[in-house]
Amino acid sequence: MRRRVWNIGIASALLGLGRARAAGERLTAEQVRERLAQGPADLSGHDLSDLDLSRIDFRRARLAGASLFASKLVLSRFDGADLTRVNLNGAWLMGTDFGGATLVGSSLLSVVVLGGEVKAPPNFAGADLSGARIIADFPGANLRRAKLVKANLGVNIKNQGMGQMRTDLSGADLSDADLDGADLNRSLMSFAKLVNANLRGVNFFNAKLAGADLRGADVTGADFTDAVLDGVILTDVKGRASAKGL
Repeated sequence: MRRRVWNIGIASALLGLGRARAAGERLTAEQVRERLAQGPADLSGHDLSDLDLSRIDFRRARLAGASLFASKLVLSRFDGADLTRVNLNGAWLMGTDFGGATLVGSSLLSVVVLGGEVKAPPNFAGADLSGARIIADFPGANLRRAKLVKANLGVNIKNQGMGQMRTDLSGADLSDADLDGADLNRSLMSFAKLVNANLRGVNFFNAKLAGADLRGADVTGADFTDAVLDGVILTDVKGRASAKGL
């Protein structure tokens, strides 16, 4: 399976993040399966990094503060699970279901969604990603009704290594999502669906929004400075007068 090619600086940074968050007990894939088979498992704070945990049902598990750094989670189910402050940096998320999961404050840097037999993007419908740090490719992903309040999906231009990467939400469905105060600077959002989304105070600086559908969205106080807005649908948009650069 083909991995994303990272530059050395990015790979080293992610490796450091993964190890720094793995302070709990180190488990094997077999131990994880055994605990889940016994009933609702509490895997909070445990180190589950670099494991193949594909096609596993985590729906009733608690994983707050755990490390899933670089683990394979292909077609696994986390819908409704507690993934608060979880490290998902470098994880393989093809077809992974996070519908309704709690991912508050979690980190999803350079996750892998391309390559291999499974082509489906991860599902985040109804998930709570408030305060999450995300730099990833999620084209066509389902984020309907997701909560991304104050989530950081933008480029940190001061970090030149990470500045070479940006979040790709091209064609993603963020209808009815809550992005109040989120940072989406320089993100790729061409033809994204943002119908009835809460975009109050969102930072869209230099974002690529060509063809995006913002019908009925609330853009009060949002910043569209230098954003690419060719063909953007703005029917019934709320708060347009207070949006900057729109």
